[in-house]
Amino acid sequence: MAKPDRPKLFDYAVLYHPKPKRVEDEEVREPSKLIVEPDTLLAGSQEEAVILIARQIPDEYLDKLPDVEIAIRPF
Repeated sequence: MAKPDRPKLFDYAVLYHPKPKRVEDEEVREPSKLIVEPDTLLAGSQEEAVILIARQIPDEYLDKLPDVEIAIRPF
């Protein structure tokens, strides 16, 4: 079991899920994209890990944050 003062290992990836678009009265959904490759990091807490991961989101997705998902799990 990890001690409270030691960092924990987390697995993570960042995905982009585009909103559906209307094309000629039909809803078209683009596939989700992996925008940050799966990786691992050490952090003191899951909250700290999310902050560190969020800094890796490419600039072109910063205006689309509601459609961005940070997938994270403790190792």
